[in-house]
Amino acid sequence: MPWMRRVLLVVFTAILAGQHPAVAAGYPKVDAQVETPGLFDDAEGGNADADDPAIWVNDHDPSRGIVVATAKEGGLHSYRLDGKQIKHVAAPARPGPEHAPGRFNNVDIVDDLAIVSDRGRDHIRFYKVNGLEDLTAPDVPFVFSANQSEVDEQRTAYGLAAWYDRADRATYVLVSRRSTTQVALLKVEPRGKRYSYRVVRTLDLPGEFTLPNGAKWQPCDEPGVQPQVEGMVVDHRTGTLYAGQEDVGIWRVSAKLTGRPVLIDKVREFGVPGTYDPETEECAPGKDPGFGGHHVSADVEGLTIHYGRNLLLVSSQGDNTFAAYDLPGRYRASFQIKYGDDLVQESDGATVVGTSLGPRYPHGLLAVQDGRNAGESRDSTNFKFVRWEEVARAIP
Repeated sequence: MPWMRRVLLVVFTAILAGQHPAVAAGYPKVDAQVETPGLFDDAEGGNADADDPAIWVNDHDPSRGIVVATAKEGGLHSYRLDGKQIKHVAAPARPGPEHAPGRFNNVDIVDDLAIVSDRGRDHIRFYKVNGLEDLTAPDVPFVFSANQSEVDEQRTAYGLAAWYDRADRATYVLVSRRSTTQVALLKVEPRGKRYSYRVVRTLDLPGEFTLPNGAKWQPCDEPGVQPQVEGMVVDHRTGTLYAGQEDVGIWRVSAKLTGRPVLIDKVREFGVPGTYDPETEECAPGKDPGFGGHHVSADVEGLTIHYGRNLLLVSSQGDNTFAAYDLPGRYRASFQIKYGDDLVQESDGATVVGTSLGPRYPHGLLAVQDGRNAGESRDSTNFKFVRWEEVARAIP
């Protein structure tokens, strides 16, 4: 699988550097206060695999906020701030026995609307946060695909970020395309009590790079697969998109996908050559030429903004850390998260709110996905909730 090849690349690169990626020595450990029930990516568990959370703030009673989170084929879940599940809705069924089923990848919230990327069906879907009522128009178009055959190839809607543009008085959604460098800007269109969208424009980020020594480099993967984007967040104050190209680094560009993208940080593995072996379906890395960054390791995943502190938080999946950057992109610090003895590992999604959510989270909440939830009888994923003041202590 592609993610496994990327993990192996991280492992081999870290070995070359003399450090195992799972041991991120010297980083402060931040304690989570709450975790959600474990999800299981097997038939018994409904193929549920925790991925990406989003926080809804209840303006009338902040202590009754809701965390909405995706679970891929397991659909969409909502949780109270104490981690208890409120509701679960299934992802859409496959349109035919030979087609891909719904697979919810990323979620963002605008007002009381949860907006979800359906990687399996190449759709964007809409749900009312309180109750998870499906508000998706029945005729929503494919985001990237021309027909169902292209959908079944699964180069489909992947990462997602949404925001309300006050100047346009409209909601926009940015969606990345799986296995490519492409990002699409969508404008949300109300249809009575339901919602659809149209594509405004697309942007292709670079997939090949010229290194300081003049060599051409692109991340190793199976033939035809480009370095994709997943984690994205929009700074609605400035109209700026921050996007994590998993095996490359963190980009800054206009959220309207105009102008020139700027790479504000690179992964440590940037520039490391690799050779793909079709028999093992793995990449064997070569010698590190030393052109990579120093703060995040592939994959770069969940991105979120703390507006009060003007911080961009980034999940560095390859070494199980989270990096903090002053906006518009100066590195500040890194930290890890644990719940008891359970270290948050291989985190896909993260989201933060910097205002009070009642006595449990008086200064705000950081919610993150844990790709290796401990303490279950079989492999499990879930979400961990952290008081913001605990995180703030780890960021000088």
